Amino acid sequence: MSAKKILLFAGDFVEDYEIMVPFQALQAVGHIVHAVCPGKKPGEFVRTAVHDFEGDQTYSEKRGHNFMLNADFDAVNTKDYDALIVPGGRAPEYLRLNPRVLEIVREFDAAKKPIAAVCHGPQILVSAGILKGRTCTAYAAVQPDVVDAGATWCPMNESGSNSCVDGNLVTAPAWPAHPAWLRDFLKLLGTRIEL
Repeated sequence: MSAKKILLFAGDFVEDYEIMVPFQALQAVGHIVHAVCPGKKPGEFVRTAVHDFEGDQTYSEKRGHNFMLNADFDAVNTKDYDALIVPGGRAPEYLRLNPRVLEIVREFDAAKKPIAAVCHGPQILVSAGILKGRTCTAYAAVQPDVVDAGATWCPMNESGSNSCVDGNLVTAPAWPAHPAWLRDFLKLLGTRIEL
C-alpha cells in the first residue's frame, strides 16, 4: 500500500472524537494527515468539544482537548492531496464562511478525490454546493440543510453507527459511526490492511 496524503479541516470547538480518531487512525495505517485551520499556523492549537448523547433533546457539549495543527492552511494546494476529511462539532458552522474552505472542497470534488464528512461537517459541503443530486447523511439537525441543498437524505440507523457512500463522498451522522465511516473512507482510498 502506498501512503496517501490527506487534508483534514480543523477549527475551534471541532468535535474531539471526530478530529482525533481519524487523525490518529489514518496515520496508524500509514497515511500522512495534515490538519489545517484558517487563521492558524502549524504548532498552534484548536480547542475541541466533546459532544455526547445523554438522553437530552440534543447532544451535550463539554470542553475537550487542545489539538495541535501540523500544516499551514494558507499553503494548501489540493493537487498535493489524495483526500479530504471534514469533521463535525461547532467548527463547520463558521468554517463554511471562509471562501477558501469552500473552494478547497469544490476542488476535491471536481477531481473526484475522496471526501469524508461526519456529523455537522456536511454543513461545509452544503455551503460549497456539492450535494445537489447526491445521497448524504449527517447529524439529524443538519438534515434540512442537506435536503435543501438538493441531496437525498440517507437515514441513520437506530444507533447512528452507519455511513453513506455516494461516489467519492462518504458521510456519517456522528462519532458512533467511526468504524463504518472510516472503513468506507479507507475503501475509497484503496487502503488494504493485512492482519
